[in-house]
Amino acid sequence: MAQPRVVTIHYTLTNNQGEELDSSRVEGREPLSYLEGAQNIIGGLESALNEKKPGDQLKVSVEPADGYGEINEELVQPVPRTAFEGVDTIEPGMQFQAQTPGGPQVVRVVDVNEETVTIDANHPLAGETLHFDVEVIEARDATDEEQEHGHAH
Repeated sequence: MAQPRVVTIHYTLTNNQGEELDSSRVEGREPLSYLEGAQNIIGGLESALNEKKPGDQLKVSVEPADGYGEINEELVQPVPRTAFEGVDTIEPGMQFQAQTPGGPQVVRVVDVNEETVTIDANHPLAGETLHFDVEVIEARDATDEEQEHGHAH
């Protein structure tokens, strides 16, 4: 089996409408480095970057199943407004951190009425086809320490 690599990329992420959602190419941002096989980036992008070399440029479209998943309607649910005790104003689009059996979870408010607040715990990009414009900057063998820790240093 080949030695895992640390790959460094510049990327721009857009949605189906061509809106820029994220980019490492903006001023003040660093390129993204990840450890191959450690699930540091979404699977569909990592698969497309497998065996790529510095200087390689590619456009990658990642379907929801290989990105942040499809929208799970079970993660959209009403909760009593009393669960937001101490919060004076609650509006759609606001985000809160909820404590769940699996640990902290960010939820988005999608609807508010007198008695309930409907929250969505899906990833904000769930259900989206993601379009990446990527340039590989560097690819090197991972150190033993990086492999033990599961991420690039």
